[in-house]
Amino acid sequence: MEVNVYFFCIFAKISIMVILNEKISREQLKALAANTFVDMIKCVADVKLELLAVDAELHADLESMLLENGSEQENLWGFNLYPDETGDDFIEFDSLINIRAWQGNRSRDVEDENVRKQIRDIVYKFIE
Repeated sequence: MEVNVYFFCIFAKISIMVILNEKISREQLKALAANTFVDMIKCVADVKLELLAVDAELHADLESMLLENGSEQENLWGFNLYPDETGDDFIEFDSLINIRAWQGNRSRDVEDENVRKQIRDIVYKFIE
């Protein structure tokens, strides 16, 4: 499968949107986070294909990249990672792309605990 990588300049910092295809360390995640939000990095997971896209100014940019690479909208969920945090504070299930009444998710939060578990599993598949 061909993967496109996009580069955006945000206030003189470079955001490198990427779909991970191998594990990265927390230190590598921190380095990516430093490109945009310093202590946080935006991510989108495809819960069907078990893909993880990281590092953009907007979750919607990562969502678009995944859609261009074969993902389907109903399988994409946005969230934030905090590389310096552990446990429940590491993942924040908050994104505008998660608001979809047609799937029963009426808030920015990921309301379905099964979907949250799938996201956690994908995150820990790619983040050491």
